[in-house]
Amino acid sequence: MGWLLLCVAFLVQGAVQCRSTVRRDTNLDPEINMNISEIIRFWGYPAEEHEVITEDGYILSVNRIPHGVKTKLSDDPRPVVFLQHGLLAAGSNWVTNLPNGSLGFILADAGYDVWIGNSRGNTWSRKHVKLSPLEDAFWKFSYDEMAQKDLPAVINHITKTTGQEQIYYVGHSQGTTIAFIAFSTMPELASKIKMFFGLAPVATVAFTQSPMTKLSVFPDFLIWDLFGKKDFLPQSALIKWFATKFCSHEPLSELCGNIFFVLCGFDEKNLNMSRTPVYTTHCPAGTSVQNMIHWSQAVHRGKLMAYDYGKAGNMVHYNQSTPPLYYVQDMKVPTALWSGSHDTLADPKDVAVLLTQVPNLVYHKNIPHWEHLDFIWGLDAPQEMYNEMVNLMNQHL
Repeated sequence: MGWLLLCVAFLVQGAVQCRSTVRRDTNLDPEINMNISEIIRFWGYPAEEHEVITEDGYILSVNRIPHGVKTKLSDDPRPVVFLQHGLLAAGSNWVTNLPNGSLGFILADAGYDVWIGNSRGNTWSRKHVKLSPLEDAFWKFSYDEMAQKDLPAVINHITKTTGQEQIYYVGHSQGTTIAFIAFSTMPELASKIKMFFGLAPVATVAFTQSPMTKLSVFPDFLIWDLFGKKDFLPQSALIKWFATKFCSHEPLSELCGNIFFVLCGFDEKNLNMSRTPVYTTHCPAGTSVQNMIHWSQAVHRGKLMAYDYGKAGNMVHYNQSTPPLYYVQDMKVPTALWSGSHDTLADPKDVAVLLTQVPNLVYHKNIPHWEHLDFIWGLDAPQEMYNEMVNLMNQHL
């Protein structure tokens, strides 16, 4: 498999980058073998699982933490927050640190009704009303469909279930990209968002230095040949074997972190390395090869645009020879953004351009020492960002 070759390449790069020995208890965390709801309950929080069907038949898994450990359920409706993960990730991103360092738990304890999304094609959203993941047709999607089909279905389900007319939206990386697309093209959906919190925001990737951009060196047809027409870097028995047999023993825990995190970039000094086996058995969580090609196209074009099917395919899909552009300027939702100076995926130069395009920017903070994964797993994330997010939400109830 093409993605297996990619893993081997990252193993070599990880070996080069591995810098220090990390001591840890070799007893494996039980969360390694848990699903998202089980992780939530493991820490004493209530958990619900919802299935949401999109208009094109994908069955998405959505997790809910209705209230926190420190707050009891009451008849009064709680303000609702929806958390949307990034590329190759899953909803578990928001709950795989300890409770005092995971945004999902922090928000629940702050009095919020927390909902956690899973994009089509990841570990927890691999079902369809007609198609099987074994079929090529199941994987014919990119972040276009996540924006235009997944977000409306999930957000409408949440507002209907909770009775809330408006919710807070928190996105990381690709979770911000699909929000920029959805909220700029669907005003009715945008009207349901009280405030948009963008972590490591990505609209364009013209300047990105992420190793993932190495894919953009290849033409689309060669990427199809290399990786096939189905899934890309899914969670697998091989990854779990690496995580449990190697990542849990010193001095290889940091090495394993490099294998799977080198795509996005991380700072081992700001990561709880004892959690590496938990991170790596839940992430990467996979996506479609077509989605990766869409990102490759974005690197080439330097614009926020729809998937390019080629001239003939574009005429069929868009009734024009080139894919349409998306305009962040058309998004009117109040927006707060956090960026990192060492982020190689949400590059500071791309973020600088984005900041000039967001018409209703209410807050922006750049964190000089942060890389791409510090936003979800950084040890100092509560002090640097999460507490500010809660304060902003409380101010805009």
